[in-house]
Formats: sequence, structure tokens, C-alpha cells
Amino acid sequence: MRRVTFPPRLPFPLPLRAAILDLDGTLVDTLGDFTAALNAMLAELRLPPVGAGVVAGFIGKGTEHLLRETLVHVGAAPSLFEHAMEVYLRAYRGLNGQAAIVYPGVVEGIAALRAAGLRLACLTNKPGEFARGLLAAKGLAGDFGVVFGGDAFERKKPDPLPLRKTCEALGTEPAATLMIGDSRNDATAARAAGCPVVLVTYGYNHGEPVRGVDADGFVDSLAELPELLKRMRA
Repeated sequence: MRRVTFPPRLPFPLPLRAAILDLDGTLVDTLGDFTAALNAMLAELRLPPVGAGVVAGFIGKGTEHLLRETLVHVGAAPSLFEHAMEVYLRAYRGLNGQAAIVYPGVVEGIAALRAAGLRLACLTNKPGEFARGLLAAKGLAGDFGVVFGGDAFERKKPDPLPLRKTCEALGTEPAATLMIGDSRNDATAARAAGCPVVLVTYGYNHGEPVRGVDADGFVDSLAELPELLKRMRA
């Protein structure tokens, strides 16, 4: 049974004007893509493969983190990083979206946000090229007026800079811009930027229980966003 968890009256200081959504683990399950690309890279470098369960714990902090943690896990020399990155990016470019699945409730949730008149942005630590390609492949590109990848700014989430810059692009105040993500990274960035934040319970969150993260609420599906928006206007 799905469970929506948030206070009776969400503590949002301003009426919402926009929403920023994370990509991997929030809109699309990309674990299959990551695992396939990493294993293609490892095979070319003649290193042992990794399982999806291991990869899931490395997702969310950008490609550099994903790759470094994977190389450490298989016992590879740090000096391999630059070459491994070239091989990985080539592999991912050819696999992007092939093993990825849009989570149930995402289409309905996005429709609810748009029906509420909110401006929408997608903000991810994934490289922008791959983010835009994935959204297009899954039929979600037209829902977002703004899309920023992890290479768009000097720093990535959990730093608040990407959220602040995304709010500027949307033309909204952080306090009127809802962050929707799946991990501590998203919540930490939102808190520091001054954005309210709601987390989904089905994402990656580095292997940690997401309900232990400081957030304004949790939903088991983005299809539950109409109930959240209704309570916000109560």
C-alpha cells in the first residue's frame, strides 16, 4: 500500500511557482544503463564486472564519483581513471536509455505539476548530454522548460549552487520552488538553497533509508503529488 508522509500543513513559506525534479532514481530507473556501461568499460580494461546492487550505492553524486568508486571496488589503480572515463562515456553514449525504465506514476505526477501551473526543470548530476538524451528517449523532454546536467555549473548537488542557478533560470524564488528527488544529495542541496523538498521512497539514496533524511515529505509515487499539492493549498 502506498504511503504519503508529510505534515498536515506543509511548512512552505511561499505559494509554489515551480518544481525542480531530479532524474536518476526520481523520474527514471537508470540502474540498468549504469551497470551495462560500467561493465562494458571494465571488460575493455580487463577488470572484473560489478553487480547492479553495488552500482546502486554509487549513483547520485555525478559520473566522476560513480567511476572512482567503481574502480576502487574492483581494485583498479587510480592512474586508470582518465582512460576509464573515456571508455565509460563512449559506452554510456551508446547505451543511454536502453535499459532505463520510467518509474510508475511519473507521467501522472508531471501532469499534476503542470496542471497546477508550475514551471518545471530537471536538474541532475548526470552529464547534460546524457540527461537530455534520456529524457528525449523516454518521451519526457517536452515536459521541462529547463534541463541542467552535472556539467552545467562549477559544482554539483549536494552543493546548493545548481538549485540556485536553476531557480534563476526559472525566474522563481527558492522558497517558491519545490525540489523533488530521491536522495540525501537532493535534500541537502535544497535545504542549503532555501527550497522546500519532497523525496520519493523508491530511488537510490546511496543505500541508506530515505525516510531518515531531513525533508518536508515523502511519497511512494509521483502520482501522489496531487494530494501533496492539495494539502499545500489547505
